[in-house]
Amino acid sequence: MIYNFDQEIDRKDTQSAKWGVIQDSQNPAKWLATNDFFGDDRILPMWVADMDFPAPKPVVDALVHRASHGIYGYSLRTDSYNSAVVDWMQERHGWTIDPEWIVSTPGVVPAVNFLVRTFVRPGENVLVQRPVYYPFFPAIENNGGKLVSSSLILKNGCYEMDFEDFEKKAADPATTLFILCSPHNPVGRVWTKKELARVADICLKHGVLVIADEIHADLIFSGSRFTPMATLGKAVAQNTIVCTAPSKTFNLAGLHTANLIIPDTNLKRRFHKTLASSGMAKWATPFGVVACETAYREGKPWLAQVMAYIEKNLNTLERYIKKHIPAIKVIRPEGTYLVWLDCRGLQMDQWELRDLMLNKAKVFLDEGYIFGPEGAGFERINIACPRSILSDALTRVRNALNG
Repeated sequence: MIYNFDQEIDRKDTQSAKWGVIQDSQNPAKWLATNDFFGDDRILPMWVADMDFPAPKPVVDALVHRASHGIYGYSLRTDSYNSAVVDWMQERHGWTIDPEWIVSTPGVVPAVNFLVRTFVRPGENVLVQRPVYYPFFPAIENNGGKLVSSSLILKNGCYEMDFEDFEKKAADPATTLFILCSPHNPVGRVWTKKELARVADICLKHGVLVIADEIHADLIFSGSRFTPMATLGKAVAQNTIVCTAPSKTFNLAGLHTANLIIPDTNLKRRFHKTLASSGMAKWATPFGVVACETAYREGKPWLAQVMAYIEKNLNTLERYIKKHIPAIKVIRPEGTYLVWLDCRGLQMDQWELRDLMLNKAKVFLDEGYIFGPEGAGFERINIACPRSILSDALTRVRNALNG
């Protein structure tokens, strides 16, 4: 089947978080309904990681069929479900996993919170690499951990790990956990096997447990190759908990289905205890189960087409900005559908930059500073949308700067 990703889908009245709310221009902590921002006056939301494309048709058909049954009681993740996860990891990433390693949660963000609660004592350090996915911050701090960053280095338009600084902070006896973002959100790096091996060795050497958020692992652009952290040897696998989900890959985030892969029996037992003490039931949502299994079984053609389309969007973005807005530099991602824009050449502070994008251009992006202080002067834009929306957004930014 050939999919048409150029078609704009009206998401009004669908309870869409992406299209349904917007930050107040005066108070970023306040959210406003966007009912007044549709039509000619619409604000283009290109912030949260949510595609503006329908899910693969086999998934839609399977959900419609399941919904037609009419009974939506407690549901189980069956052997068939686990087999679909196992097969996907093997076929997609060459990673052989045991179905006994799979622990399901309502999402990766809840899982990270539960993991910090399980493996970090109050006051212990949790290491991250800012600028990084900002929900990591409250997950650490709300569960008693102390956030420590070994910040990434931007060199010649590409981000690198600071291994010397990383080891210094990992060697601190107070550091017990490292949250790896792989592929990295927001800077788009797909870490090489060599880079991951060095990080893994440092963590093993200093007794630091690794939580690998690999939710964007399937979204890789041509020329890059994703390496699952837990494939770097048995010792690394036993020291790693991997967070995966079909949500970003197939645009299923609202179905709240994630799969953690925990090869170490003791780590899995401790995590199960936290889930039980938090009242997390073993049941699943009937639609999440159906969507995940169907997507992994039948979604590969859709994924190939959507990534080809998004890569063309990326090329469009790069060409336009280079030609018309040269003060902004595109940090070309190797994976994800999120692009990190270096706007420091505009010589605006974070509030002026926010005002330019949201109020003048009417384009709602994720402000760079929310990913940590290292992100000040940057913006993150979601390009998983019809090209007409992307082109409109770029024209708006250009006109706002010229206006």
